[in-house]
Amino acid sequence: MAEAQRIGAASTGAEGAYPEAKAATMKMQTKVAHVKGKAPAHWADLDPQERRARIQELGYPAFRADQLSRHYFEHHSIDPSSMTDLPSSMAEDIRTHIFPPLLEKVTDLWADEGRTLKSVWRAVDGALIETVLMQYPDRTTLCVSSQSGCGMACPFCATGQAGLTRNLSGGEIAEQVRLAMVCAQSGKLAGGSTRVSNVVFMGMGEPLANWKNVRSALHRIIEPAPSGFGISARGVTVSTVGMVPLINKLADEGFPVRLAISLHAPDDELRDRLIPLNARFKVDQILDAARDYFRKTGRRVSVEYALIKDINDHRWRAQLLADKLNARGRGWVHVNPIPLNPTPGSIWTASSAKVQDTFVQTLRLAGITTTIRDTRGSDIDGACGQLAYDMPVRSARSQHAVQAVEDYLRAQKVAHPNMRAAWAKFVSPASERRHDQDQHVAYRYSYSDSHSEPAS
Repeated sequence: MAEAQRIGAASTGAEGAYPEAKAATMKMQTKVAHVKGKAPAHWADLDPQERRARIQELGYPAFRADQLSRHYFEHHSIDPSSMTDLPSSMAEDIRTHIFPPLLEKVTDLWADEGRTLKSVWRAVDGALIETVLMQYPDRTTLCVSSQSGCGMACPFCATGQAGLTRNLSGGEIAEQVRLAMVCAQSGKLAGGSTRVSNVVFMGMGEPLANWKNVRSALHRIIEPAPSGFGISARGVTVSTVGMVPLINKLADEGFPVRLAISLHAPDDELRDRLIPLNARFKVDQILDAARDYFRKTGRRVSVEYALIKDINDHRWRAQLLADKLNARGRGWVHVNPIPLNPTPGSIWTASSAKVQDTFVQTLRLAGITTTIRDTRGSDIDGACGQLAYDMPVRSARSQHAVQAVEDYLRAQKVAHPNMRAAWAKFVSPASERRHDQDQHVAYRYSYSDSHSEPAS
């Protein structure tokens, strides 16, 4: 771990999540080998009782724990020089044992006339993650990552194609929020100084696959200061591809957060190929768990549905989706169709406007509340399905998923004559891949704001 910290601290380079990935463009020049590791223990990993125990272990009175917590969660500061209510003798412990560095800025990319900011961060072990901060007239939303990379291997998502590097700690997730709060308050966004009001777990990774640390981060995000940041649970969304047992755990946790299901197909025949986890948890099981989540929490569930041309955008699939949702009751779900966002060498494209309109109208005529998702930041690769900064496409599982979809399409006689050539290009040698990425402004990632629909 000490070696990983030394490498992370000494380098100013942006490195991929694997040793063979070299420095990307932008400001990063120094080569940094990725060392898969673990984040250092951090104040934001701890609940209030654990903080008091920790501060006493360091030789200070327990009341200092609340002072430190207010600096972090209320004032968003980790700088001992700004903590005038604490003795200067604590400064070194604050820097090294209480608020050790977790994330280093790699680069920022701006879009939407300065209202959307995608940031790339490097952890102490070299793992890369991304956040997207979006300012709207009535709110400011932060999209956070729960993992570096993703192990779900969805073939239409750049993050899933890259594979999983590691889970993020609860502290690393909380630190994304703190850093975004500092940025929002600084006035860097075009609309001026603001506060982060919404947090969506729709960045890199499958949040429920990192349940223990996501649960810890949810407590830190939702609980009021000095325990946490005090963001309303109704402004927090957790997205999942359908990990049914953990959907149930989230419901039982007692947080009235919004649940978003990344469905993308209403039938198991197609979803088995688009979402490899569907082999374990089928569509009906997922929808049953989602309906039960609504029953337990009172929060309307969002169903996310990326519209992919000639793959999942058929009118009959819209009707099947509506039938399955209505069979479980009315008013409990909201569908967000998302035009597929491009990724480098992608083998698929978004549905046409006409097909998209037909899909949406079919759902609405069946009584399903439906809103086309606002995918902010697609021009900086910060939109849904695009987050994968300089990560080599290497996941064998994702390649198998693409092959499964190709076989399905062949069986269904859907014409995609350039599919294999496009995929071969996508997994080309690193030098060719970097050239492709440079043409697409450095990288691709997955973000969307689940609160673009009317509030429930």
